[in-house]
Amino acid sequence: MTRLIVAAGGGGDAVASAMLHAALYGDEDQAVILTYAWDRLLVDPVPGPRGADSFTGLEPLTRSVWSVPAEAQPIAPAGSTLPRLAAELPHTLALLDPQHGAEGITRQLEELVDHLSPTSIDLLDVGGDILAQGDEPTLKSPLADALTLAASCQVNAPVRLLVAGPGLDGEIAPEILRPAFGPLVHTFTAGDTEAVGDVLEWHPSEATAMLAATARGARGICEVRDAGLPVALTDEGSTVHEVDLDDALSRNALARAIMTTATLDEAEAHSREVCDFSEIDYERNKAAWLTEQPSTKLDPADVLSRLDEFQAEARARGVSHTTFRHITEALNLNGCHRDELRQLLIRSRPEQYAAPLWRIPADD
Repeated sequence: MTRLIVAAGGGGDAVASAMLHAALYGDEDQAVILTYAWDRLLVDPVPGPRGADSFTGLEPLTRSVWSVPAEAQPIAPAGSTLPRLAAELPHTLALLDPQHGAEGITRQLEELVDHLSPTSIDLLDVGGDILAQGDEPTLKSPLADALTLAASCQVNAPVRLLVAGPGLDGEIAPEILRPAFGPLVHTFTAGDTEAVGDVLEWHPSEATAMLAATARGARGICEVRDAGLPVALTDEGSTVHEVDLDDALSRNALARAIMTTATLDEAEAHSREVCDFSEIDYERNKAAWLTEQPSTKLDPADVLSRLDEFQAEARARGVSHTTFRHITEALNLNGCHRDELRQLLIRSRPEQYAAPLWRIPADD
C-alpha cells in the first residue's frame, strides 16, 4: 500500500507531508512525497527551482520522475535540503520538476499514478496561498502552488487538496480562506510533530515551523521572512482542512492561466501578467544584492547585544515569537550564519527556545 503526497509549494510542504502521513496513516507503508527542490536563498543561492540536471546521484522512478536519495548531491553553486531530508525521513522523496511547465508536472503525476497505483493522492499546502486569486497585496509566492494545482486538476485520478495551518505562510489571511474550506480532516497535536522533530531543528521552512509550534501549543504573534511579517499563532494554526479541487482552481487565476504551459519561463510570464510579479524575479534581485554584500564573521558578543535591541523593538510591536531565519536577516547576518546563530542563541538563552521557534521574552 503506497500513499502519494504532493507537496504543493516546496521543501517546507514536504516536511509537513511527513507529519501529515504520520498523523493520518500511522505505521502503514511509507509514502512517496513529490516535492520541488526550491529552497530559500540562504540554502540555494541560485534563484528558482532546481531540475534533475542540477543533481548527481538521482535514481529513476519513471521516465520523467527521479527520486532523491540521501546520497544525491546538488551541483554547485546550487544547494538543496532534499538529500538531507531523504536521509532523515522514512519516505521516498521524488523530484517535482517544473522546467516543462504544468504539462510536465501533469506528466510526472500521471506516470507516478501508473507506476505506484497509490491508495490515495493528497495535495498538501501549508498556509493556503494555493487558494489565492492572484491580486492579493500580501501574496508573495503563488507560482509553485499554482503549478501543482494546475497539474493535479488534469490528472485522471482522484486528488484530495488539503490546506494545513491557514494563514501561516503570511500571505492570505485565515478569514479569507475559511469560506473555501470543506471538512476538518485533522488537528495536529504535539505528538504528531515527533515524526519531524529532528528535521525541524535544522530545516529553514518558517510556515511548517509555525505549524509544528502551534501543534505544540505556541500562541501569540510570530514575525517571519526578511520583511518581518506578523503571523498569528492560534488554535486554527494546527488544523488541516479539505478543499474541493475544482473550487480551488476556480479561485486561482494563475493556475487556470498556466494549465497548458510547456516551460517554466512560460508559466513565469503568466505570473507577471496575472499577479503583476514573479517570485523568481524577486529571488533574482535579492540574489544579486546578496552577492554585493561583504562577508562577515559572527561575533557572539555583538550578536547578543543586537539581539537585545531587536527583541525590545519586537516586543513593542506585540511580537511573542520569531524564526531563526528572521533573526538572521534582522541582525543583517549572512544566510550562511543561520545555523551558527541558532546554536549560539540556544546555548546562551535556552529558556527562549520554543522549538522550533524563538520566543521573545515579555520583559527583560
